Amino acid sequence: MHRPAIDPAATTALVVAVLAVSTSGPLIAFAAAAPALAIAFWRNALAVGVLGPISLIARRGEYARLGRREGLFCVLAGVALAAHFAAWMPSIRFTTVAASTALVATQPVWQGLISVVQGRKLRTVTWVGIGIAVVGAVLATGADFGVSGRAVLGDLLAVLGAIMAAAYTALGERARATLSTTTYTTICYSVCAVLLVVVCLASGQSLGGYPGTTWLAILGLVAGAQLLGHTMFNYALRRVSATTISVLILLEVPGAALIAWLWLDQVPPAASLPGLALLMVGVVVVVLGGAQATRRERERALAREVETAGTLP
Repeated sequence: MHRPAIDPAATTALVVAVLAVSTSGPLIAFAAAAPALAIAFWRNALAVGVLGPISLIARRGEYARLGRREGLFCVLAGVALAAHFAAWMPSIRFTTVAASTALVATQPVWQGLISVVQGRKLRTVTWVGIGIAVVGAVLATGADFGVSGRAVLGDLLAVLGAIMAAAYTALGERARATLSTTTYTTICYSVCAVLLVVVCLASGQSLGGYPGTTWLAILGLVAGAQLLGHTMFNYALRRVSATTISVLILLEVPGAALIAWLWLDQVPPAASLPGLALLMVGVVVVVLGGAQATRRERERALAREVETAGTLP
């Protein structure tokens, strides 16, 4: 019996993750009373407070067996995640949620390039899907590549955030090959939180004294974007490639734009509908193309096993 090409558990995790991370941009914009890097610190530190005890109790043996190679991937992923937050979260304060989210959605392009550097050969259908989805992401949000210095800075920070997100996902894919979700995320988020708190303290950014609504927004980021978003993506990394996950993250773009419209009155342009359609087409092309490739690989492997069994004496 053939196993399904798409893992139901991974599919469920990815749906939850996309819905959760779609709240990230609007919540960051809403929590304007807190510095962006302080928000990034708290979302990681509080997530470690939730995951850490669970991980240490349930995975004590895994920590004891943790090798230098796996540990290095976890640490480097944490560094990349901190750099992603340090670039992308401030960008939302310089430009619109829609523009920032659209630019950080170029992550699949950088993810594809990283895969090529790693020696992987991406199928043509994957590149086509990535291109369609990225173009759709930009059009769907009506991203404003403004001419003001403030908007340009926000644009550049969002692109840098996309590059760092791609590095974070690629490193996480390597770590998750042998580590459980809780062990990997606990180490990764801890490294990220430590780096961010150092930056906050060095730059004199306030880590407290915010109004209650800001703390509620931060808790929303922890529960949604961090625990249900990033952690579910990390869970799926053992079953789904980093490139496919990067393309699926593009679904955050219309989600964030819709929430910003309904909640923050940031009305998306009417031209966003064609872009949304392109985005969906690109995601479908990558996901179904990847599933078809996986199915063919399994069929070839099964054929080889049958052929080998037939030649045995």
